[in-house]
Amino acid sequence: MEIPQEALKTNKKLRSKKKANKLNRLLIYSLLVSLSLLFIFPFLWMIFTAFKPENEAMAFPPSLLPKIWDWDNYKEVFEVVPFATFYKNSLLVAGLGTFGTVVSSSLVAYGFARIKAKGKGIWFALLLSTLMLPPQVTMIPVYVIWSKLGFVDTLVPLVLPAFLGNSYYIFLLRQFFRTIPKEVEESAYLDGANTFQIYWKLILPMSRASIITVTLLSFMGFWNDFMTPLIYLHSMEKYTLAIGVMQFQGALTVYWGPMMAASTLMLVPLIIIFFTGQKYFVQGIATQGNKG
Repeated sequence: MEIPQEALKTNKKLRSKKKANKLNRLLIYSLLVSLSLLFIFPFLWMIFTAFKPENEAMAFPPSLLPKIWDWDNYKEVFEVVPFATFYKNSLLVAGLGTFGTVVSSSLVAYGFARIKAKGKGIWFALLLSTLMLPPQVTMIPVYVIWSKLGFVDTLVPLVLPAFLGNSYYIFLLRQFFRTIPKEVEESAYLDGANTFQIYWKLILPMSRASIITVTLLSFMGFWNDFMTPLIYLHSMEKYTLAIGVMQFQGALTVYWGPMMAASTLMLVPLIIIFFTGQKYFVQGIATQGNKG
């Protein structure tokens, strides 16, 4: 029995299409792998440089892998500067700042998303307009205020503003809160729950992905913040890691081995936190902006 020519042509087209799809997929994966290697290269360079002696770290031509694995750089990190104090200060600032940001931003976002009030749209537009205000504009007047209050060279200016909310995180949480069906909230009201109970026991548990997303972003922001500690902190025992690492940079030279070792230790909490909450982070980002 002869196979129809049309069937042969269709089969040939399907094979060609499969080959083209495989080729396209191979090209895409090759591009992704190449970009991944390109982006991860500075991270690998930092890790391997932390194990190089100073003369090898400055050698030319440079090499990625150390010829002599030296652990003394990690010892110097704790011997030359009070690195443990820097770590404690950063954990304190990032922890309290993240807690304050999540609590205050979620409260304000809940108000904008679920509570009816006259002029709410105008106030929300005014809130979003602050995102367009560069921090350099308010840097000097804010510093003068903290100076008059006597909080310069303390951790207060780094932590207290977090309890006043963050415009960007308020916007993100508001967008997610608006996707929660109102029937759920109305049922809670019928059961006798008040507004705060609904926010605390109903809205927050249902918004776990978005809350974790804001927590991760906020923690990374506080942990990596360099400018704010640089402006307000003058004593070494108050330094956070962001400016503590810079103590390995002298006036005429940079101690690359200890600096890279300190930078590696500084990244450890961020890596742990990100991979722990990665699933919720991706889910929270994907669900933002579903409802205007």
